[in-house]
Amino acid sequence: MGKLFNRLFGGKRNSQQFDEIDLEDAPDNVEEATIPISETTFRREDLTAITSEIEYSHLIVGVAQSIGLQRDHNEDAQFTLTANITDNNDNMLLGIYIVADGMGGHKHGELASEIAVRSMGHQIIQRVFTPLLDSEPTPPEGSLQEILQSSVLKAHETIVKDAPGGGTTLTAVLIIGERAIITHIGDSRAYSLAEDGELKALTRDHSLVMRMMELGQLSPEDAATHPNRNVLYKALGQGEPFDPDLSTFPLPGGGHILICSDGLWGVLPEDVMIQIITTAQDPQKACQRLIDAANAAGGPDNITAILIRLPK
Repeated sequence: MGKLFNRLFGGKRNSQQFDEIDLEDAPDNVEEATIPISETTFRREDLTAITSEIEYSHLIVGVAQSIGLQRDHNEDAQFTLTANITDNNDNMLLGIYIVADGMGGHKHGELASEIAVRSMGHQIIQRVFTPLLDSEPTPPEGSLQEILQSSVLKAHETIVKDAPGGGTTLTAVLIIGERAIITHIGDSRAYSLAEDGELKALTRDHSLVMRMMELGQLSPEDAATHPNRNVLYKALGQGEPFDPDLSTFPLPGGGHILICSDGLWGVLPEDVMIQIITTAQDPQKACQRLIDAANAAGGPDNITAILIRLPK
């Protein structure tokens, strides 16, 4: 898997430089197995094996959203696009996954989040996916890091122009070939969940309480109930243009990536999220159970969850 990616991007690790996240002991993607077919009549077990192999080499995605139980409108927005290019027995994974949470108390918060996901999705499709889908595929112009950075700034400028006073978080994951690239502003989060059940945050909150925790001025227990726990020092549409957080990591073999707004992670303990994801039949059922659990815990905010099951 990944020959087309290697040909276009110069190898599995690529020559571009990134702030790389270390996923400890993440196994390499294994080679796809082939199912020998010598008969024209399939047995039931043959069909089961073929179906399993199709799922094995593709991204499987679930998404769910709720207004919550204590809000009268929805300021969350999300965007998902999953694809793959299969050519000459090679399969290159492609995916865009974005969560934006409009800032409550700000004018046009819901419009700001909508602009953010639409603008980011449009920029990535136009500048990354379109060149790859040409009859003679070419790598995008500029590094993927530069493309994501300029796309975030474009979204920021559009919000300032079309939704003045509005603000939003933005967490976007681009999967291409054997790597994932994350760009992040605010306090929506991306997590990795390994097959052994270990949950790791892939993003760092741009909130006042997180900064106070980093400085040793606040404990995690006090941060959970701090009156300023929802105050951000970095958000799209607010303040001067800035550089978003950017990171990359090789896709592990198996496991999940979860992207969610604080209406989920701020309500459910991590052990509950792990239990729901690891016991659900598929990512869509897991997302709906996560939303239901957050609402059962009071549903104080809008809730959005995107869950990506990674191939082994």
